[in-house]
Amino acid sequence: MMPRTLRDAVRIVAILNLAYFGIECAVALTIGSVSLFADSIDFLEDASINLLILLALTWSAPRRAHLGMALAGILLLPSLATLWMAWQKFVVPFPPAPLPMSATGLGALAVNVSCAFMLARFRTHGGSLSHAAFLSARNDAFANLAILAAAGITALYPSGWPDLIVGAGIAVLNADAAREVYSAARTEHAEAHA
Repeated sequence: MMPRTLRDAVRIVAILNLAYFGIECAVALTIGSVSLFADSIDFLEDASINLLILLALTWSAPRRAHLGMALAGILLLPSLATLWMAWQKFVVPFPPAPLPMSATGLGALAVNVSCAFMLARFRTHGGSLSHAAFLSARNDAFANLAILAAAGITALYPSGWPDLIVGAGIAVLNADAAREVYSAARTEHAEAHA
């Protein structure tokens, strides 16, 4: 059943993201996966963004634009956390266990594709806020495909490098999403004051 309003969609997406954060973070820490860790932090970030969006939906356009600019900064946090873990693993790039990595990545993909579909029809409603939520879910689905590929490569050729490379790629995706959200929020802010 698809949510009928943006508010319903954002509420469901926030709950799904928060729930899967716990699952993915636990697996990432257990098997030492940079890419799963990056993605789990991203789930927490997405839950936070969607809760903020839920609060701000009734705000005026200028206030939403200011929040959109702040959310661009929040989108950078998973990138920084990922770079920190990647730096630690760079010294000793041991391979994570491919089976738990694949299973967890597949679950994350299912959650993110569901969230992206729920938010897709609302991405032009609510300005930069709903656009931020959609971009986060969409980018996360791409990241999950990369995690699955890294797990497959690791199963065939045990190495920590595929996981490390995908983790760095997730950091780049989040940085680009932050840039897009900031740009949309600046445009929205300019239009509100015109």
